[in-house]
Amino acid sequence: MRNADELTTESQRERAEEKGRGIEERRQKKGLWPSLLSSILSSLLFLCILCVSMVSADALPRRTELLERLGVPAWHAQGWKGQGVKVAVLDSGFHGYQAHLGTALPANVQVCSFRFDGNLEAKDSQHGILCAEIIHALAPEAELLLANWEPECPDQFLAAVRWARQQGARILSCSLIMPSWSDGEGHGRIHEELTHLLAPLHPPQDGEGKGEAGDALFFASAGNTAQRHWSGPFEDGGHGYHVWRDAAGIVHRENVIHPWGSERVSVELCCPSTAGYEVIVSDAATEKIVVRAQSMNGCGTGNAVAAFLPEPGHVYQVQVRRRPPLFAPQAGGEKGEFHLVVLGGSLRYFRSEGSIPFPGDGSEVIAVGAVDAAGRRLAYSSCGPRHGRAKPDLVAMVPFPSRWRARPFAGTSAAAPQAGALAALLWSRHTDWNAQQIRAALQNAAQPCPVNSPAWETGYGLLHLPPPD
Repeated sequence: MRNADELTTESQRERAEEKGRGIEERRQKKGLWPSLLSSILSSLLFLCILCVSMVSADALPRRTELLERLGVPAWHAQGWKGQGVKVAVLDSGFHGYQAHLGTALPANVQVCSFRFDGNLEAKDSQHGILCAEIIHALAPEAELLLANWEPECPDQFLAAVRWARQQGARILSCSLIMPSWSDGEGHGRIHEELTHLLAPLHPPQDGEGKGEAGDALFFASAGNTAQRHWSGPFEDGGHGYHVWRDAAGIVHRENVIHPWGSERVSVELCCPSTAGYEVIVSDAATEKIVVRAQSMNGCGTGNAVAAFLPEPGHVYQVQVRRRPPLFAPQAGGEKGEFHLVVLGGSLRYFRSEGSIPFPGDGSEVIAVGAVDAAGRRLAYSSCGPRHGRAKPDLVAMVPFPSRWRARPFAGTSAAAPQAGALAALLWSRHTDWNAQQIRAALQNAAQPCPVNSPAWETGYGLLHLPPPD
């Protein structure tokens, strides 16, 4: 498994900017042209203040248009703004959140860290602030809770969920993905425990918090992995190696990976706990093996994580081999199926169907995908299976303009908090409704996407509120 902070295209772009800032800070520490830098920084500070003002002014019309598309103004006009509802944002990017209190965020928020170091601002990222900003923009009177957790530790993630529920949160929003925490099909121990935590709580014991008798809704980003994911049955091309088929049906033993930069690339395989696979990553030019990993039973599912730091200009390839003990036909003649996703790079042969990872792949979670202004699925937005339950459950238009940075918030990360905020508006009006009634109201009010959008791409449709009654 890997740090959930490194799992979206959006966060990778932000880290590139952060790296640039770090280089500038190191240059200053070396004392290069101190007087010149001082003058430049003063000018930049003035420009930043001016730009923030311009960003805020430019963002307002675009934000107003988005709110109208969601049906929000009619609810605000009747006084339904999320009052009495607590919404928890689970993320890893809250660095500098206090500077946004009273503007992009409510004046007061409740926070708690489930990292081992207890630091809510440990990661130099504002991803979670951007998610919370969307909720506050749409449901300005909802109370916000912010929580992070120790990377790669699903039990700490569950502890964050448990805390939020004990504080009275009825809505939880998470725009991070952790592919290896499930089998890619919505199964596994973490899903089971999450389902339990979303059910009505029993009265809390001493010291556990205020508690909340009602059930809760969990909204998650569908993920930005549609073009770097593959799933399907294992196809033995000889010696236990899986073969990938291209658009023409030609088989290939290797699947090419192009890293996006110099940061860590993670190739993650998910499968049932009874299966056994090996992931082998090698340099495409030299065929030298860089890393290999065998699937292990973790979180009640099988998963293998092969992570490596790419060399500049190098291209890599991945092979999947079924381990010898599982070469015999499985019970009932079933073919072994698996999911494979690349984080931090592209995958040449991919399948977008079934690409929604944990937590959005679970039936207890409302997964939200991303569409453009015309309601068309954005190419990166992860999809559900072609058959079975609708996934993603809903889609929302992105990007969402921010009040405090020039670049609007994009990706499915910006879609999930929109759905969570609309649920808060519904719950502020219908305080006696349970979670399933709120969920059904959102599904029934969703607007249809273009006729060529199947359910496995856009679910029940485009996020929209029903008319206030």
